[in-house]
Amino acid sequence: MPGAMQTIVDARWRLFVQVADAGSISAAAVALDVPHSVLSRQIAQLEAESGARLFRRTGRGMALTEFGEEVYPRIMALIRQAEQLADEMRTRSGMPMGDVRFGLLPSTVPRLAGALFSEVRRQWPQVRLHLTEGSSAQLEEWLGQGRLDMALLLREEDTARPDEPVLVRLPLHLVVPAGHAVAKRKSISFEEVTKLPLVLPSEPHPLRARLAALAREHQLSLVQALEADSIRLQHEIVACGGGFAITAGALMPHDAHRLAAVRITRPTLWRSIVLGATAHRPHTLATRSVASLIRTMATTALNGA
Repeated sequence: MPGAMQTIVDARWRLFVQVADAGSISAAAVALDVPHSVLSRQIAQLEAESGARLFRRTGRGMALTEFGEEVYPRIMALIRQAEQLADEMRTRSGMPMGDVRFGLLPSTVPRLAGALFSEVRRQWPQVRLHLTEGSSAQLEEWLGQGRLDMALLLREEDTARPDEPVLVRLPLHLVVPAGHAVAKRKSISFEEVTKLPLVLPSEPHPLRARLAALAREHQLSLVQALEADSIRLQHEIVACGGGFAITAGALMPHDAHRLAAVRITRPTLWRSIVLGATAHRPHTLATRSVASLIRTMATTALNGA
């Protein structure tokens, strides 16, 4: 594989963007996995060479000065142009190459990760695929920080965006202990669901807000047993009799013997898995190729995720 092309834009300006987006040197240092002192020194050098302060300290971290606000969009434009030029120079042969950072939801890992890795390696051996697992909120945050190029995200019916391709729509189910009487049923009405003690994600959360709004619309209210901020945690609480969870798609194989998923109806509720992309850099031939492959594989791989 050819050596990695050096960036055309001074790498310190990329650090400037990271700090501006993260809101503090500490947060940017964690995201970049570099020492705080190194990052602080690089920013100080930029400010000395620029002859003006780029940041001002606040009670919450670092904010751009007026000068920083002025140069930020121009630096971003230069970085995008430099990355696009570098990609065009690397891929003149028409063969995708380079790094693609892709984030997966936990429920999609066993269905998609291995197959995607194998297909990318088969079709484009010079593409380096970096896979990351996280909750939808975590993946969206990492996209916003530019740590990922693309990621699978969960969207409620009223929060889907036109720039995010919908890969699959999944119905919401009530997750119950396998031995519970409700487990024998094929469906349960939303009104019945509101009378049960629920294991809900902490606020603010799109699904929780949607369920609460639907309950108010029908002059009902949700019964909260406790809060748990991941599907894995919610299912563990349900398995030990701590309440009932509301999640999308099928159960994982190791949960099939202890949990059951009963479809919620009247009304039937849906959520989507979409493909989100970072706004921090333009798509390269490699990211475009992998995105197209993901869209092709998604219908089969993610049905029931």
